[in-house]
Amino acid sequence: MDALGPIAVVAGGGRLPAQVIRAAELSGREVITIAIKGEADASLSAFDPVVLGWGQIGKLFDTIHQAGAKEVVLIGSVTRRPDFTSIVGDLGTMRRLPRILSALVGGDDSLLVRVMGIFEREGLRVIGAHELAPELLASGGVMAGPYPDDQDNLAVKLGVEAVRMLGALDIGQAAIAVGTRVVAVEGAEGTDAMLVRCRDLRENGRVRAKGRAGVLVKCAKPDQDLRVDLPTVGPDTVRRAQAAQLKGIAVEAGRVLISDREETLAVCNELGIFLLGIEARAKEPTP
Repeated sequence: MDALGPIAVVAGGGRLPAQVIRAAELSGREVITIAIKGEADASLSAFDPVVLGWGQIGKLFDTIHQAGAKEVVLIGSVTRRPDFTSIVGDLGTMRRLPRILSALVGGDDSLLVRVMGIFEREGLRVIGAHELAPELLASGGVMAGPYPDDQDNLAVKLGVEAVRMLGALDIGQAAIAVGTRVVAVEGAEGTDAMLVRCRDLRENGRVRAKGRAGVLVKCAKPDQDLRVDLPTVGPDTVRRAQAAQLKGIAVEAGRVLISDREETLAVCNELGIFLLGIEARAKEPTP
């Protein structure tokens, strides 16, 4: 990675894009911030972003090329997949329209790979947020909170197996296990909504356990391209886990991002919820 050249950051929602941009600037990179209209967080205003809608793909690439950037990071949440009416726009968009429409077909993984392909055909190198800000990656072992007990470790193991199956089907990146039972899996609604659903299940007695019990497990998909859509947890994840009466959160070390890391660890310690970095990938068989 060219440490001196400018880099473009195309930012969706959440606070993570601002943290990645700040890390890039601290490393000496010039950053061109492009905020997706209707998605990007207000925290990006500190970086004087160019705000572009889905119908301004031509202007997006013009902005990147005019700045001399050869690398781009795609980071942040996108709550709605754009439809045809939202992407009809400038001439540059219309010229690329067949490739854009092709990218909108398929599951999340195929969508992201095709979107990266559009950038690569423009002569740009797509790099992962973790390459700019490796300090955001989860480390191994207990990062905050109490140590998990044997029952917690059993739930972690079960949750990992569930997430592997979800990832293989391109469904989600997270599951919740209580004891020997998987009580919730992540779908299109995302992790936060799954945690709210789990809270409701505990409150209405559909999931019965004495006191706090269970673990949220979050991992990258088995064959995930780490340049985009790395799973993320942050302080709000911890608070929702507390509301769902969970004991802890287990994330894949080196393949999950910790947003607002200091705050996240502090909230874990305050609420008594463990944050555990685990090895979740299946080991290759010995030849």
